[in-house]
Amino acid sequence: MIISCLQTVPKETIEEALDEALDLASIAIKDNSKFLFLPEYCGGITSNGKLYFPPSEKETKHLFLKEFKKFCETNKIWVSIGSIAIKLENNKIVNRSFILNPSGEIVSKYDKIHMFDISIDGEEHYESSTIHFGNKGVLAETEIGIIGHSICYDIRFPNLYRKLAQSGAEILIIPAAFTKTTGSAHWHILNRSRAIENVCFVISPCAVGKIPGGGESYGHSLIINPWGEIIKDGGDQRGIISTTINTNLVSKFRNQLPSLSHDKNFTISKLL
Repeated sequence: MIISCLQTVPKETIEEALDEALDLASIAIKDNSKFLFLPEYCGGITSNGKLYFPPSEKETKHLFLKEFKKFCETNKIWVSIGSIAIKLENNKIVNRSFILNPSGEIVSKYDKIHMFDISIDGEEHYESSTIHFGNKGVLAETEIGIIGHSICYDIRFPNLYRKLAQSGAEILIIPAAFTKTTGSAHWHILNRSRAIENVCFVISPCAVGKIPGGGESYGHSLIINPWGEIIKDGGDQRGIISTTINTNLVSKFRNQLPSLSHDKNFTISKLL
């Protein structure tokens, strides 16, 4: 099966973001891609330079989700919606990803656990000021294998991925809107590390370009094999990267290097 990462440009409104995503999705399926992966906040994002303000809606009413359900059903494809802002009944907003099957049904959903609150050389972001965190890891059975969910800043917390892999994940997805500052320093090594540590495929679609209101996303969407080798890199322009993946490689490498079963409990000795 051909899979594709859609490297979209951040858009201010849900409608603009939907047009952007559907444009690239339509191109990808013409090239016979059957599983599309979208970035974080692919349903729209704005910023004042410090705080993120994604356009939000309740799940049952969200235009982006509704239209991609139709798109999946019409074209008989799988789609990973990297994340859209969902308004809960208590009016809190979560950063939620979805996997949709070729019938347009929701197979899984995941709320981002780790919030992007950082201050680096004058660049500040405080995602937790506007977004409520999740508290559950999620696995999804799909046609290409068992997928473990995560979103963007989660990548810096390897225990999440370890638990997903030890629970059966063969593919780790990391949709992102990584900033240019942190992306240029850490993006590639973090993604390769998560693949190597857990002997998994890693699929990481990342937005690219200026964020409306302030900030810039790094791009360089990645598809990485279980040996940590980069198969595809989206570079710094809007576009699509595609390949085929074979999860038999996961079992092959895990048999050769069964590190997932080698974890040991230990204590820390504190030297005073």
